[in-house]
Amino acid sequence: MMKPKPRPSPRTVFADLGFSPVEAENLKVRAELMVALTKLIQSRGLTQSAAAQLFGVSQPRVSDPVRGKIDRFSVDMLIAMLGAAGAHVTVIVRRARASA
Repeated sequence: MMKPKPRPSPRTVFADLGFSPVEAENLKVRAELMVALTKLIQSRGLTQSAAAQLFGVSQPRVSDPVRGKIDRFSVDMLIAMLGAAGAHVTVIVRRARASA
């Protein structure tokens, strides 16, 4: 018997976890920004202290996105931190796909 091939879900993991569509989209955006922030820290070889100084926040605040503490950040805060590091954040808005 062959195993069925996994199919990508048209929804996000957050929607699959039961969050409302609006909340799931907000969590998805925050997660993407946190990944970008973490990659920026790693690519520049920054210590958490150096990253904190660059972002204009405390060192414990820098450890939160690295540890995935998504609930501690708004989209605005994450964009501000990325901007302080010289990153350019672009937002693309598209029509939602029809539900399957």
